[in-house]
Amino acid sequence: MEVKMQANPLANQQSVLSPGRLALALVALLALALPGAPVRADDDPWPDIRRDVFDNREVIENDGTISLDAPYRAEDAAVVPLTMRIPASIARDVKSLTLVIDKNPAPVAATFHFGEAAGSGERMLSTRVRIDMYSDVRAVIETNDGKLHMAAKFVKASGGCSAPASKDADEALASLGKMQIKTFDQAGAADRSPQTREAQVMIRHPNFTGMQMDQISREYTPAKFVQTLEVKRGGALVFRMDGGISISENPNFRFTFGSGGDDTLEVTAKDTDGSVFTATSAGKAT
Repeated sequence: MEVKMQANPLANQQSVLSPGRLALALVALLALALPGAPVRADDDPWPDIRRDVFDNREVIENDGTISLDAPYRAEDAAVVPLTMRIPASIARDVKSLTLVIDKNPAPVAATFHFGEAAGSGERMLSTRVRIDMYSDVRAVIETNDGKLHMAAKFVKASGGCSAPASKDADEALASLGKMQIKTFDQAGAADRSPQTREAQVMIRHPNFTGMQMDQISREYTPAKFVQTLEVKRGGALVFRMDGGISISENPNFRFTFGSGGDDTLEVTAKDTDGSVFTATSAGKAT
């Protein structure tokens, strides 16, 4: 597999954020950088996030349209498992899911835009994230009628965004973009369509946040992370992810999709340096 590497500054992180989201990230980073900045226990960033990310629209909470499984106390703040589930009764009407970590430097961890191959049965999506400090984690779905629905969990974790990578930068970049795709038969959930299957996509990528310090040079490693991920089944879109620094090292996604005449999955990932990685569940990778 040939990977094209391009130099790119830390500012690449800003390119995936809307002006509102970028403002949130900059405010949070400035607060971290100023030792004299006041911090109040009752500070709640959610109203500002809702205004800037969701245009201050009403968000309906805990109405059963989305569920979120998250640990109350994370074992590793750099690898926190999250699972979102959308019941079959509403799945086909859901066009996107936004994952928000209130107190991370860039609160929007990722947005998943669903396509026709996402299926009509119960929809499940799991991934792993970094959490920088004790924070509410939110899964917000938008339905075709423009309504927002949310499930939230409080997670005790700290230091995930600045935690050192498991490998040094050279070693991590040597395996950059290697991808593995697994598909599974229907898991047998009662409310799933018989045509629903599961798959898992794993990508070798350090997903550097820009906040990690090299222990030898004592310099910060520039941000470099998977910016977009597109999954298709037989040419039809399952989902497209727009991601940020909060997705953990070696991104890992497990999800349901609708079975069709051709269940081959095609995955394309692109990082902030412009490197593109592709693979299929039939074993082809480039």
